[in-house]
Amino acid sequence: MHTDSIVDVKQWIDSRPLTGRQWLILALCFFIVLFDGMDVAVMGFIAPSLMQDWQLSKAAFGPVMSATMVGLAMGALVAGPYADRFGRRKVLLIAVTVFGILSLASAFAHNPYELAILRFLTGVGLGAAMPNTTTLLSEYLPERYRSLLITVMFTGFNLGSGGAGFVAAWVIPQYGWHGVLLVGGLLPLALLPFLWAFLPESARFLVASKAPAARIATVLNRLGGQFTAEARFVTAETPVQHKAPVRQLFSEQYRLGTFALWTTYFMGLLVIYLTMGWLPTLIRESGISIERAATVTALFQVGGTVGAIAVGWIMDRRTPNPVIAGAYALGGAFILLLGALGLESNLLTLGVLAAGFCISGAQTGLNAFAPGYYPTESRATGVSWMLGIGRFGAIFGSMIGGVVLSLGLSFSLIFSVLAIPAFVAALAILLNGYASRRAFRPSLAL
Repeated sequence: MHTDSIVDVKQWIDSRPLTGRQWLILALCFFIVLFDGMDVAVMGFIAPSLMQDWQLSKAAFGPVMSATMVGLAMGALVAGPYADRFGRRKVLLIAVTVFGILSLASAFAHNPYELAILRFLTGVGLGAAMPNTTTLLSEYLPERYRSLLITVMFTGFNLGSGGAGFVAAWVIPQYGWHGVLLVGGLLPLALLPFLWAFLPESARFLVASKAPAARIATVLNRLGGQFTAEARFVTAETPVQHKAPVRQLFSEQYRLGTFALWTTYFMGLLVIYLTMGWLPTLIRESGISIERAATVTALFQVGGTVGAIAVGWIMDRRTPNPVIAGAYALGGAFILLLGALGLESNLLTLGVLAAGFCISGAQTGLNAFAPGYYPTESRATGVSWMLGIGRFGAIFGSMIGGVVLSLGLSFSLIFSVLAIPAFVAALAILLNGYASRRAFRPSLAL
């Protein structure tokens, strides 16, 4: 290679086939998100057993359920700016360590107050991990495969959330709810040595932070490059208006789209966490066994796994905004159908599966879409703040679920109201598309 060569890192990655190293990065990020999803969802599956063990009402258990969500929001809001400053890899390693250790500690809580504190701290680690896996992976994938492969990564979250139900159904009868939390802590800690050894820093971040050319060359050479320390690495992006990542989100160019993304994510998580957090209890109270309740609810995320891949595949071939909006709208329609079917219907399982396919698929598609909306200097912050602000939808859903169920409302009415946020999410992501077209940028691609 000539010593005076100029290399646009994005164009170089986009022009090449996927290598084994990129597949390894995808696999590592997949497992981070898998264990993240398992730990996030676990409280919903152990709730019936834990409430019975500690003699808690649904309303009293609501703050324990929401503690993880508060931590998730805080972790995401804090981690994004740090990742844009110090690197995606460092933040990820710390985050996985934190949520693994604290999930283990949660298994030994003696009362709801201890458990709420430990779940809050666990949530901080979980909240820091997810947006940075998205950002790191997105900066290593060719544009032509990006949406599909990011959604493939995020199927790990769906599988982890659904897998938590199957783990709970097997572990609780033998070891109680403590055993489920122990599994949720041991798995991410077992992954840590592999992350230390094989997870690289983002080459795009290294260029933006003006790292030495030799370090960037080393990273890219592992992807099949043949660069020397004399190469000059660049990224052809529109110059940012503000150096501070958080201020960049609110600049005239990004403001409207940022608020639209926040609204979409908030509404999507409101639906998902109300469903995942309280459906097992609702089904259990109808006389169905706890194992059956956990299994039916887990199918929501199983459907979301397939839906995520379908949405990601279409996003790479069509304009992403209407694809995501259509999935949310269909999800709202299936939720309305669930309310009409009732708990005793033979079609309940199919309805839960279809609703998960659309709603969780759309939510995962949004995770794949968001990194492309922001420049490298503020990408981790943009994605993290979308997840952090959106997490308040999960918090709200977790907190009001117990109260709503205590009111004795009909299953049909609960699900009719639950469909409204899905339709709002569809409208908000269309608004983001309008904001994207209005902003003067040559491309929204990463």
